Amino acid sequence: MTTKLYAGMSLATALLLAGCASAPTGPRSTAAVAPYRETIKLDGRLNVNYRKDDKPESITVNFDWCQQGARTDVTLMAPPLGQIVATVSVTPELATLTQGGKPPRSAPDIDTLSAQILGWSLPVSGLRDWLQGYATGADGQRFAATPANDSVVTRDGWHLHYVSWQDEAAAVPQPKRIDASRSGGGQVDDMAIRIVIDATQ
Repeated sequence: MTTKLYAGMSLATALLLAGCASAPTGPRSTAAVAPYRETIKLDGRLNVNYRKDDKPESITVNFDWCQQGARTDVTLMAPPLGQIVATVSVTPELATLTQGGKPPRSAPDIDTLSAQILGWSLPVSGLRDWLQGYATGADGQRFAATPANDSVVTRDGWHLHYVSWQDEAAAVPQPKRIDASRSGGGQVDDMAIRIVIDATQ
């Protein structure tokens, strides 16, 4: 894979990870699930596969996720040595991407920033929810994932499947692996995302 191609896909992944959504207003049911936290730190691995201009693209990266209230900071690292590829900071007023040796780039929101940098908008706005086991279903209701209720189609057409859990027997389970897929439409087709959360603080 060329350095230029890797950098472009890494930026796509960084922007994808930084996609933000409003905090949940409460789960659909009272089934046991870890409560949503406004402040949380996660680290893990992410694999993205998609087709653009009828060509398959794929990348795997490690990430550190730090969420404090309405602010999210994501550090994206290339495996296996952990070299930082990019960082993204998102607040309600501004989204900023910093890539080594280049001046930061900013826009009013993550969708605008991704369109400016990539030439196409990433169709993800719910990762703040997804990483903690929540989503907004196609019916507009809040979805709270559990080991017994682990799949949903989101309002914007993503198929989410909570494949495994940090501790499935825990009273308040937390996601371990999340698979997300979405077919066709726009400039990017058939996007599939696999997220593995290694640690939660």
